[in-house]
Amino acid sequence: MAIEIERKFLVDHAKWNALAKPAGKLFKQGYILSDDKRTVRIRVTDEAAYLTLKGSTTGISRSEYEYTIPIADGNEILSGLTVSAIEKVRYEIDFAGNTWEVDIFSGDNDGLIVAEIELEQEDQAFERPDWVAREVTDDHRYSNASLSVNPHKNWGDVSI
Repeated sequence: MAIEIERKFLVDHAKWNALAKPAGKLFKQGYILSDDKRTVRIRVTDEAAYLTLKGSTTGISRSEYEYTIPIADGNEILSGLTVSAIEKVRYEIDFAGNTWEVDIFSGDNDGLIVAEIELEQEDQAFERPDWVAREVTDDHRYSNASLSVNPHKNWGDVSI
């Protein structure tokens, strides 16, 4: 079984903006199904499309299965079968032996920047870059599936 172990953090905008970084990649992501027990997602980039199935979260772990599909199929599924969607630009930043995935959201989630780190074990130690701020792993509002139906703009003032 494939397991995803992930922690999420808000990002300090000023420190992030000052950081030299590689080019980002646009992700269009839609949800076919999302509830407490499972998520079925389609993700499309300029280079590939993916169908992802995720199980319920226990601690910071959950089952995850991801399959590459043709981009044309991904776009058709995204436009015809999803019930909610988000767009974001993702940056991959290597820091202290780990890769951080930093998502800058657009649309109804404009202004939200979230950093994620995938771990091998739930209790794995790691070093945080100085642009990583408050942890939001346990705040389910920050899941991409949740952001697709309850966007950040609707939350009121949420500080990092």
